Amino acid sequence: MRVVETISWDDDEKALTIIDQTRLPEHFRLIRCRNLDRLITAIRRLEVRGAPALGVAGAYGVVLASRGIREKEHSRFMRALRIEATRTKNARPTAVNLSWGVEMVMKSVEEAHSISGAREKAMETAREVAAADARACHDLGNFGASLLQERCTILTHCNAGALACSEWGTALGVVRSAVDCGKKVSVIACETRPLLQGARLTAWELQRDGIPVTVISDSSAAFLMKQGEIDLIIVGADRITPDAVFNKIGTYMHAICARHHSIPFYVAAPLSTFDPGRSADEIVIEERGREEIASCGNVTTIPDGVGVKNYAFDITPHDMVTAFITERGVLTTPIDWKEIESAQKERKI
Repeated sequence: MRVVETISWDDDEKALTIIDQTRLPEHFRLIRCRNLDRLITAIRRLEVRGAPALGVAGAYGVVLASRGIREKEHSRFMRALRIEATRTKNARPTAVNLSWGVEMVMKSVEEAHSISGAREKAMETAREVAAADARACHDLGNFGASLLQERCTILTHCNAGALACSEWGTALGVVRSAVDCGKKVSVIACETRPLLQGARLTAWELQRDGIPVTVISDSSAAFLMKQGEIDLIIVGADRITPDAVFNKIGTYMHAICARHHSIPFYVAAPLSTFDPGRSADEIVIEERGREEIASCGNVTTIPDGVGVKNYAFDITPHDMVTAFITERGVLTTPIDWKEIESAQKERKI
Protein backbone atom coordinates (compact mmCIF):
# COMPACT_ATOMS: atom_id res chain seq x y z
CA MET A 1 0.00 0.00 0.00
CA ARG A 2 1.49 3.35 -1.06
CA VAL A 3 1.67 5.66 1.92
CA VAL A 4 0.81 9.32 1.40
CA GLU A 5 3.30 11.59 3.18
CA THR A 6 1.22 14.68 3.86
CA ILE A 7 3.78 16.86 5.58
CA SER A 8 7.58 16.60 5.70
CA TRP A 9 10.72 18.67 6.07
CA ASP A 10 12.83 19.20 2.95
CA ASP A 11 16.47 19.64 4.00
CA ASP A 12 17.58 20.75 0.54
CA GLU A 13 14.91 23.45 0.27
CA LYS A 14 15.02 24.29 4.01
CA ALA A 15 11.24 24.29 3.91
CA LEU A 16 8.22 22.42 5.20
CA THR A 17 6.60 20.57 2.29
CA ILE A 18 2.86 19.92 2.41
CA ILE A 19 0.27 18.54 0.02
CA ASP A 20 -2.13 21.32 -0.99
CA GLN A 21 -5.42 19.69 -0.01
CA THR A 22 -7.51 22.45 -1.57
CA ARG A 23 -6.45 21.30 -5.07
CA LEU A 24 -7.32 17.60 -4.70
CA PRO A 25 -8.55 15.49 -6.37
CA GLU A 26 -8.02 17.34 -9.65
CA HIS A 27 -4.45 18.47 -9.04
CA PHE A 28 -1.66 17.07 -6.85
CA ARG A 29 0.39 20.09 -5.80
CA LEU A 30 3.11 20.49 -3.19
CA ILE A 31 3.58 23.71 -1.23
CA ARG A 32 6.91 24.65 0.33
CA CYS A 33 6.60 26.83 3.41
CA ARG A 34 9.89 28.62 3.96
CA ASN A 35 8.63 30.91 6.70
CA LEU A 36 6.01 30.90 9.43
CA ASP A 37 3.69 33.37 7.70
CA ARG A 38 3.30 31.01 4.74
CA LEU A 39 2.58 28.08 7.05
CA ILE A 40 -0.06 30.00 8.99
CA THR A 41 -1.69 30.95 5.68
CA ALA A 42 -1.67 27.26 4.69
CA ILE A 43 -3.34 26.33 7.98
CA ARG A 44 -6.05 28.98 7.65
CA ARG A 45 -6.72 28.17 4.00
CA LEU A 46 -6.98 24.43 4.86
CA GLU A 47 -4.12 23.64 2.50
CA VAL A 48 -3.02 21.54 5.46
CA ARG A 49 -5.76 20.27 7.79
CA GLY A 50 -6.68 17.40 10.11
CA ALA A 51 -5.88 17.36 13.81
CA PRO A 52 -2.72 15.16 13.79
CA ALA A 53 -1.34 16.91 10.68
CA LEU A 54 -1.89 20.25 12.39
CA GLY A 55 0.10 18.94 15.35
CA VAL A 56 3.03 18.18 13.05
CA ALA A 57 2.57 21.54 11.30
CA GLY A 58 2.62 23.32 14.65
CA ALA A 59 5.84 21.55 15.61
CA TYR A 60 7.56 22.55 12.38
CA GLY A 61 6.06 26.02 12.73
CA VAL A 62 8.37 26.55 15.69
CA VAL A 63 11.28 25.44 13.49
CA LEU A 64 10.36 28.01 10.83
CA ALA A 65 9.86 30.70 13.46
CA SER A 66 13.24 29.98 15.07
CA ARG A 67 14.98 30.36 11.73
CA GLY A 68 13.24 33.63 10.97
CA ILE A 69 14.06 35.46 14.21
CA ARG A 70 17.10 37.73 13.90
CA GLU A 71 17.64 38.51 17.61
CA LYS A 72 21.24 37.85 18.66
CA GLU A 73 20.68 37.77 22.42
CA HIS A 74 19.27 34.50 23.80
CA SER A 75 16.59 35.85 26.12
CA ARG A 76 15.26 38.24 23.47
CA PHE A 77 15.27 35.41 20.94
CA MET A 78 13.19 33.24 23.29
CA ARG A 79 10.67 36.03 23.94
CA ALA A 80 10.24 36.53 20.20
CA LEU A 81 9.90 32.78 19.66
CA ARG A 82 7.18 32.52 22.30
CA ILE A 83 5.23 35.29 20.53
CA GLU A 84 5.51 33.42 17.23
CA ALA A 85 4.51 30.15 18.94
CA THR A 86 1.34 31.79 20.27
CA ARG A 87 0.55 33.16 16.83
CA THR A 88 0.88 29.66 15.40
CA LYS A 89 -1.41 28.14 18.03
CA ASN A 90 -4.08 30.74 17.29
CA ALA A 91 -4.18 29.98 13.55
CA ARG A 92 -7.13 27.62 14.17
CA PRO A 93 -8.77 27.45 17.60
CA THR A 94 -10.70 24.16 17.87
CA ALA A 95 -8.24 21.36 17.09
CA VAL A 96 -6.06 20.73 20.16
CA ASN A 97 -3.19 19.08 18.26
CA LEU A 98 -1.98 22.37 16.78
CA SER A 99 -1.28 23.81 20.24
CA TRP A 100 0.04 20.44 21.40
CA GLY A 101 2.62 20.25 18.59
CA VAL A 102 3.78 23.80 19.24
CA GLU A 103 4.16 23.19 22.98
CA MET A 104 6.04 19.91 22.53
CA VAL A 105 8.73 21.76 20.60
CA MET A 106 8.71 24.83 22.84
CA LYS A 107 9.34 22.69 25.93
CA SER A 108 12.45 21.21 24.36
CA VAL A 109 13.63 24.57 23.00
CA GLU A 110 13.38 26.18 26.42
CA GLU A 111 15.95 23.67 27.70
CA ALA A 112 18.55 25.02 25.24
CA HIS A 113 21.14 27.55 26.43
CA SER A 114 21.96 29.15 23.08
CA ILE A 115 20.15 30.27 19.96
CA SER A 116 21.87 27.67 17.82
CA GLY A 117 21.02 25.03 20.41
CA ALA A 118 17.38 26.14 20.40
CA ARG A 119 17.18 25.82 16.63
CA GLU A 120 18.71 22.35 16.74
CA LYS A 121 16.33 21.28 19.51
CA ALA A 122 13.35 22.60 17.55
CA MET A 123 14.24 20.54 14.48
CA GLU A 124 15.03 17.42 16.47
CA THR A 125 11.75 17.56 18.40
CA ALA A 126 9.62 18.41 15.36
CA ARG A 127 10.98 15.31 13.60
CA GLU A 128 10.12 13.28 16.70
CA VAL A 129 6.57 14.67 16.72
CA ALA A 130 6.09 13.61 13.08
CA ALA A 131 7.54 10.14 13.70
CA ALA A 132 5.43 9.68 16.82
CA ASP A 133 2.29 10.61 14.90
CA ALA A 134 3.05 7.98 12.25
CA ARG A 135 3.63 5.31 14.92
CA ALA A 136 0.44 6.24 16.75
CA CYS A 137 -1.64 5.97 13.59
CA HIS A 138 -0.26 2.52 12.75
CA ASP A 139 -0.78 1.31 16.33
CA LEU A 140 -4.34 2.59 16.62
CA GLY A 141 -5.04 1.20 13.16
CA ASN A 142 -4.07 -2.26 14.34
CA PHE A 143 -6.21 -1.99 17.48
CA GLY A 144 -9.15 -0.76 15.44
CA ALA A 145 -8.79 -3.49 12.81
CA SER A 146 -9.42 -6.10 15.51
CA LEU A 147 -12.93 -4.65 16.01
CA LEU A 148 -13.95 -5.19 12.39
CA GLN A 149 -15.73 -8.22 10.98
CA GLU A 150 -14.04 -10.16 8.18
CA ARG A 151 -16.35 -8.40 5.72
CA CYS A 152 -17.94 -5.03 6.52
CA THR A 153 -18.95 -1.62 5.24
CA ILE A 154 -17.79 1.44 7.19
CA LEU A 155 -19.29 4.91 7.07
CA THR A 156 -16.87 7.76 7.68
CA HIS A 157 -17.25 11.52 7.71
CA CYS A 158 -14.85 14.22 6.51
CA ASN A 159 -11.27 13.00 6.08
CA ALA A 160 -9.44 11.23 8.89
CA GLY A 161 -6.89 9.61 6.64
CA ALA A 162 -3.25 10.02 5.71
CA LEU A 163 -4.01 13.56 4.52
CA ALA A 164 -5.13 14.46 8.05
CA CYS A 165 -1.97 13.05 9.63
CA SER A 166 1.69 12.72 8.76
CA GLU A 167 0.68 9.45 7.05
CA TRP A 168 -1.60 6.34 7.34
CA GLY A 169 -4.51 8.05 9.13
CA THR A 170 -6.79 7.53 12.12
CA ALA A 171 -10.25 6.40 10.94
CA LEU A 172 -8.76 5.44 7.57
CA GLY A 173 -5.74 4.03 9.39
CA VAL A 174 -8.14 1.45 10.85
CA VAL A 175 -9.42 0.72 7.34
CA ARG A 176 -5.89 0.35 5.95
CA SER A 177 -4.77 -1.90 8.80
CA ALA A 178 -7.85 -4.10 8.35
CA VAL A 179 -7.16 -4.43 4.63
CA ASP A 180 -3.52 -5.24 5.36
CA CYS A 181 -4.60 -8.18 7.52
CA GLY A 182 -6.88 -9.55 4.82
CA LYS A 183 -10.30 -8.23 5.78
CA LYS A 184 -12.76 -7.30 3.04
CA VAL A 185 -13.60 -3.71 3.89
CA SER A 186 -15.50 -1.15 1.85
CA VAL A 187 -16.09 2.47 2.79
CA ILE A 188 -19.00 4.85 2.37
CA ALA A 189 -17.65 8.39 2.49
CA CYS A 190 -20.00 11.25 3.29
CA GLU A 191 -19.22 14.13 0.94
CA THR A 192 -18.93 16.47 3.98
CA ARG A 193 -20.35 19.85 3.11
CA PRO A 194 -19.43 22.58 2.53
CA LEU A 195 -15.80 21.85 1.53
CA LEU A 196 -16.32 18.21 0.48
CA GLN A 197 -13.38 16.72 2.36
CA GLY A 198 -15.01 13.28 2.15
CA ALA A 199 -15.72 13.48 -1.57
CA ARG A 200 -12.44 15.13 -2.51
CA LEU A 201 -9.94 13.72 -0.03
CA THR A 202 -11.19 10.46 1.50
CA ALA A 203 -12.31 9.14 -1.88
CA TRP A 204 -8.98 10.18 -3.45
CA GLU A 205 -6.96 8.38 -0.76
CA LEU A 206 -8.96 5.16 -0.85
CA GLN A 207 -9.14 4.96 -4.64
CA ARG A 208 -5.37 5.44 -4.72
CA ASP A 209 -4.99 2.45 -2.36
CA GLY A 210 -7.46 0.27 -4.25
CA ILE A 211 -9.94 0.17 -1.35
CA PRO A 212 -13.60 0.18 -2.44
CA VAL A 213 -15.23 3.54 -1.68
CA THR A 214 -18.60 5.08 -2.49
CA VAL A 215 -19.41 8.77 -1.92
CA ILE A 216 -22.86 9.79 -0.66
CA SER A 217 -24.53 13.09 0.14
CA ASP A 218 -24.42 13.78 3.89
CA SER A 219 -28.22 13.59 4.09
CA SER A 220 -28.25 10.02 2.72
CA ALA A 221 -26.52 8.47 5.73
CA ALA A 222 -29.60 7.81 7.88
CA PHE A 223 -31.43 6.17 4.97
CA LEU A 224 -28.50 3.85 4.28
CA MET A 225 -28.37 2.90 7.95
CA LYS A 226 -32.07 2.05 7.83
CA GLN A 227 -31.48 -0.04 4.70
CA GLY A 228 -28.83 -2.09 6.52
CA GLU A 229 -26.04 -0.95 4.20
CA ILE A 230 -23.73 0.31 6.98
CA ASP A 231 -22.15 -2.01 9.57
CA LEU A 232 -20.29 0.56 11.65
CA ILE A 233 -19.16 4.18 11.71
CA ILE A 234 -15.61 5.36 12.35
CA VAL A 235 -14.71 9.05 12.53
CA GLY A 236 -11.68 11.01 13.67
CA ALA A 237 -11.61 13.86 16.18
CA ASP A 238 -10.16 17.35 16.48
CA ARG A 239 -10.38 17.47 20.27
CA ILE A 240 -11.70 15.12 22.94
CA THR A 241 -12.56 16.66 26.31
CA PRO A 242 -13.85 14.66 29.30
CA ASP A 243 -17.43 15.46 28.26
CA ALA A 244 -17.42 15.65 24.46
CA VAL A 245 -15.89 14.89 21.08
CA PHE A 246 -15.23 17.80 18.71
CA ASN A 247 -15.18 16.76 15.08
CA LYS A 248 -16.23 17.99 11.65
CA ILE A 249 -19.74 19.42 11.54
CA GLY A 250 -22.19 16.59 10.83
CA THR A 251 -20.55 14.08 13.17
CA TYR A 252 -23.16 14.58 15.88
CA MET A 253 -25.92 13.91 13.35
CA HIS A 254 -24.32 10.59 12.39
CA ALA A 255 -23.95 9.62 16.06
CA ILE A 256 -27.67 10.23 16.68
CA CYS A 257 -28.61 8.17 13.62
CA ALA A 258 -26.21 5.39 14.60
CA ARG A 259 -27.77 5.12 18.05
CA HIS A 260 -31.29 4.96 16.59
CA HIS A 261 -30.26 2.14 14.24
CA SER A 262 -28.08 0.29 16.83
CA ILE A 263 -24.92 0.71 14.75
CA PRO A 264 -21.51 0.93 16.50
CA PHE A 265 -20.04 4.45 16.45
CA TYR A 266 -16.26 4.63 16.97
CA VAL A 267 -13.90 7.59 17.33
CA ALA A 268 -10.29 6.98 16.24
CA ALA A 269 -7.77 9.46 17.64
CA PRO A 270 -4.26 9.51 19.13
CA LEU A 271 -3.67 10.50 22.76
CA SER A 272 -2.48 13.91 21.58
CA THR A 273 -6.10 14.73 20.67
CA PHE A 274 -7.35 14.12 24.22
CA ASP A 275 -7.65 17.29 26.32
CA PRO A 276 -8.15 16.26 29.98
CA GLY A 277 -7.99 19.79 31.38
CA ARG A 278 -10.84 21.44 29.47
CA SER A 279 -14.62 21.04 29.25
CA ALA A 280 -16.74 21.43 26.14
CA ASP A 281 -18.07 24.85 27.10
CA GLU A 282 -14.51 26.23 27.24
CA ILE A 283 -13.70 25.36 23.63
CA VAL A 284 -14.11 27.85 20.80
CA ILE A 285 -15.87 26.30 17.82
CA GLU A 286 -14.46 27.81 14.67
CA GLU A 287 -16.88 29.60 12.36
CA ARG A 288 -15.72 29.95 8.79
CA GLY A 289 -16.58 32.39 6.03
CA ARG A 290 -19.89 32.90 4.26
CA GLU A 291 -18.33 32.21 0.86
CA GLU A 292 -17.83 28.52 1.66
CA ILE A 293 -21.61 28.07 1.73
CA ALA A 294 -22.86 30.87 -0.49
CA SER A 295 -21.20 29.63 -3.67
CA CYS A 296 -20.17 26.42 -5.40
CA GLY A 297 -17.30 27.05 -7.75
CA ASN A 298 -18.31 30.16 -9.66
CA VAL A 299 -22.02 29.63 -9.06
CA THR A 300 -23.83 31.64 -6.37
CA THR A 301 -26.07 29.34 -4.31
CA ILE A 302 -27.51 31.76 -1.74
CA PRO A 303 -29.09 35.13 -2.55
CA ASP A 304 -27.07 38.19 -1.62
CA GLY A 305 -28.03 39.54 1.79
CA VAL A 306 -29.10 36.15 3.20
CA GLY A 307 -27.07 35.17 6.25
CA VAL A 308 -25.35 31.84 6.88
CA LYS A 309 -24.05 29.87 9.84
CA ASN A 310 -20.90 27.98 8.94
CA TYR A 311 -19.61 26.10 11.99
CA ALA A 312 -16.60 23.97 11.17
CA PHE A 313 -17.14 21.50 14.03
CA ASP A 314 -19.86 20.07 16.24
CA ILE A 315 -19.96 18.37 19.65
CA THR A 316 -20.85 14.71 20.29
CA PRO A 317 -21.38 13.55 23.91
CA HIS A 318 -19.34 10.58 25.07
CA ASP A 319 -22.39 8.47 25.81
CA MET A 320 -23.05 8.30 22.07
CA VAL A 321 -19.61 6.81 21.37
CA THR A 322 -19.28 3.01 21.42
CA ALA A 323 -15.51 3.21 22.02
CA PHE A 324 -12.41 5.30 21.37
CA ILE A 325 -9.65 3.72 19.29
CA THR A 326 -6.19 4.94 20.38
CA GLU A 327 -2.57 3.88 20.05
CA ARG A 328 -2.84 2.49 23.61
CA GLY A 329 -5.86 0.34 22.81
CA VAL A 330 -9.65 0.53 22.59
CA LEU A 331 -11.17 2.63 25.38
CA THR A 332 -14.82 2.21 26.29
CA THR A 333 -16.85 4.86 28.06
CA PRO A 334 -16.64 6.15 30.67
CA ILE A 335 -12.97 6.88 30.01
CA ASP A 336 -10.51 6.71 32.88
CA TRP A 337 -9.10 10.22 32.52
CA LYS A 338 -6.42 9.67 35.14
CA GLU A 339 -5.13 6.88 32.94
CA ILE A 340 -5.16 9.21 29.92
CA GLU A 341 -3.21 11.90 31.79
CA SER A 342 -0.73 9.31 33.01
CA ALA A 343 -0.24 7.94 29.49
CA GLN A 344 0.28 11.45 28.12
CA LYS A 345 2.92 12.15 30.75
CA GLU A 346 4.68 8.87 30.01
CA ARG A 347 4.80 9.75 26.34
CA LYS A 348 7.62 12.23 25.83
CA ILE A 349 6.20 13.10 22.41
